[in-house]
Amino acid sequence: MADLRERVESEYEAICRTTDAMSSASRLTELSVLELAGVATLLHNFYNGIENILKQVFLAKGISIPEGPAWHRDLLTAAQEHQVLSQATAERLRQFMAFRHFFSHAYALDLDPKRMEPLAADAAGVFQAVAHDVDRLL
Repeated sequence: MADLRERVESEYEAICRTTDAMSSASRLTELSVLELAGVATLLHNFYNGIENILKQVFLAKGISIPEGPAWHRDLLTAAQEHQVLSQATAERLRQFMAFRHFFSHAYALDLDPKRMEPLAADAAGVFQAVAHDVDRLL
């Protein structure tokens, strides 16, 4: 479990740096396309970090990591089913998962700062909820 704790703590550090960087962004509607793309990348990184934590916990607990085209959604659902995440935390993460999917398949010029702003503002709070849930297991 110590090894798991170290891997999770490493992800926590990266996620904290990511949320700190997002908190320094001014109102997203005032950003250039390049700056907005940078914030979008941070939101994408944030959710990838959460998925990395869930995968590490699953591996340590012998839970199968979902595969296939819907594995991102299935991972979040399984985390809730296996009580790695609370229902409330999983629900908050679904918005970030949806953004991750959009970001992976869209052009930067299609980014909507009004839709991204609540995610950037909520990322630190969502991370606290994830860390609380995961720390219960560690």
